[in-house]
Amino acid sequence: MASLKLFIVLVIVAITFPSILATDHIVGDETGWTINFDYKAWAQGKVFRVGDRLIFNYEQGAHNVIRADGASFQQCAKPNGVEALTTGSDVITLATPGRKWYFCGVGKHCEVGNQKLAITVLAAEGESPASAPSPSANTPPSAATARTASVFYGMMAVVLAFAAVVMV
Repeated sequence: MASLKLFIVLVIVAITFPSILATDHIVGDETGWTINFDYKAWAQGKVFRVGDRLIFNYEQGAHNVIRADGASFQQCAKPNGVEALTTGSDVITLATPGRKWYFCGVGKHCEVGNQKLAITVLAAEGESPASAPSPSANTPPSAATARTASVFYGMMAVVLAFAAVVMV
């Protein structure tokens, strides 16, 4: 019986742990997703990892978010078969490591307004593939991250799961 309880706690911890480490990056911080903003400068110094989320906040109807490949990004051209995200609060979970490209497909927002974002996503913490570049040791903290909230809610889930198993 005790080993079953321990197994249940370990399963819950294993399921919850990755979300504890994930970071929410609000693209553009307080400015959000808009034209005439330097997203290259915004992304510089930030560490993006698998499991993190990009949150694009903008006035619905004024902008959108298009996921692109490198060539489409350079040309500000929507790739075939890609649907624009249009909710005004679009959330993209970074699922794989590597280069990722996003831009606004409304009017000339990408070409003229520089509304485009290119990032490099690293492997999740604890995983260290040889091909992934290492993050800067002196990465500044960002108001755009919600790691503290993630840790809090993740730890609360673990504590509640443990309490539930102990009470059973």
